[in-house]
Order: sequence, then structure tokens, then C-alpha cells
Amino acid sequence: MNFTEAVTAAVLQGITELFPVSSLGHAVILPALLHWRVNEHAPRFLPFIVVLHVGTATALLLYFWRTWLSLAQALLGFSATKRRMREERHLFLLLVVGTIPAVLIGFTFEKTVRDLFASPVIAAAFLLANGGVLFAGERLSRRGKKAGMRRSLAEANWREALLIGLFQSTAFLPGISRSGASMVGGIILGLEHEEAARFSFLLATPVIAGAGVLEIPKLLHTPAGAGAALLSGPILWTAGIAAGATAFASTAFLLRYFRAYEERAPLDPFAWYCWLFGGLALLRLLVA
Repeated sequence: MNFTEAVTAAVLQGITELFPVSSLGHAVILPALLHWRVNEHAPRFLPFIVVLHVGTATALLLYFWRTWLSLAQALLGFSATKRRMREERHLFLLLVVGTIPAVLIGFTFEKTVRDLFASPVIAAAFLLANGGVLFAGERLSRRGKKAGMRRSLAEANWREALLIGLFQSTAFLPGISRSGASMVGGIILGLEHEEAARFSFLLATPVIAGAGVLEIPKLLHTPAGAGAALLSGPILWTAGIAAGATAFASTAFLLRYFRAYEERAPLDPFAWYCWLFGGLALLRLLVA
């Protein structure tokens, strides 16, 4: 992977990890379409993946630093008011419960699922399915709003957080978006799009960070000098910074976007994109 390919992959990671269009699906499909020579088993590939995840997670932590600080203060009993403490502790509980499915499924089935389904053709097919999930989620959300079902995170319970976490876990299938699935889970339960997106991004932070941290022991067992050579080079750090900066900008854009277009089915354009890109990619891959 050369400098241009590495930075392109990093920017793609920063965008698609937060946009509801599947970062894993794009990571599987685009190298095949562009004929990149990416060897995922090469010693130098692992440090690259670790840094991209760390860059993305760092961006989310920086963007939501006030929220994470408030959660820490509430857990330590330093909140300004008892009401604020209860609200922050409730949010923390929702995040913990919502993270459990991804942790359990990730440890148990992630490698098996990705080995079975991580082909460009199958990823393109799941990207089409992802578009269907986003489109259907908007239709179900509209029905709920017409029925007067509007809720906030403060009203959500641990069972609903667990359900959103289960939605998020479908992203182990290449082509299904982590942020998109968890947002759909949230809006179906009655959350506004912006609040569902915010919870989705907070929920993704420990999962993305954990994915990078879990690879570090493997990194230590790479052949001597293979990882270190890349870690000390400009390509890796440029890619990490690019992923983080793009993820930060994507988060800011999406929260404003969902706030501005709450009443206009804001997930629909992403559904159309998934259908268009997934369909064209599938056609190209099948006839190649």
C-alpha cells in the first residue's frame, strides 16, 4: 500500500465509520474495484489498522469530551446537582448495556463471520441490504411519530439500550453500517435523529477503541522490525491523523445534518447511496 492508497483508505475510514454506509463494506469493496494490492495478512497491515481505529476513536473522544467528563464526574459523585447525576449515570448505564452485545458477539463470532462473508461481492450485497435497513427505519420512524411516539434517552430503559446494541452488532457483517444500524434502532424506539446519532457515536467509541486495542498484542508478535518500520514512518502517522480529522469533521457534520433535516427522512439519501454504489459495485464485480 503506497502513500496515496494509505491516506485514501484513512479518509474513507474516517467518513464511513460515522456515516451510515459501512466502513467495513467499503474497505472490502473499494480495493477490489480499484485493484489495490492489499495483503491483510502482511506484517505491515496490522499497525495500519490499529492506528486507523485509534485515530477514529480519539476523534470521537475529543468531540464528546464534555459528555465523557460529565459521565466520569457523575460516577465519582461530583455532578453539580443530584438530577444531573441521575441523568448522567442513567446515560452511562445505557452505554454499558448497549456495548455488551458487540463485546460478546465480537469475541465469539467476529472472525468466523468476517471470514465467511468478507468477499467484495457479498459485501456489496450487504450494502444493498444496508440501504433497505435505513429506508425501512425511516418509514417505521414516521409511523411512530404519527402515533405520537417521541422519546428521549432519559426515558429509555436498559432493554431498549440492549436492543440498540444488538442492532449495532449487525455491523460485523461487511456492508452493514454500525452507525446506521444503531441509529435505526434508536429512531424506531422514538428518538430524534440527532439524539439517536449522538448515542450511536458515543456507543461506537469504546467499540472502535477496543477493536484497535485488541490488535496490539498481535502487533507485538509481528516479525521483528516489520511493525516498527511502519510505525516510525510518515505514512502510518499521516493516515492516523487523516482518519481522526475526517472522523471529527464527519461527526460535526452529521449531528448538524440530522438536526436540520429531522422532518425530511434524513437517512434516505444514505439509503439511496448504498443502493447505487452497492448495485454498481455488485454489477462490476460480477462481470469482471
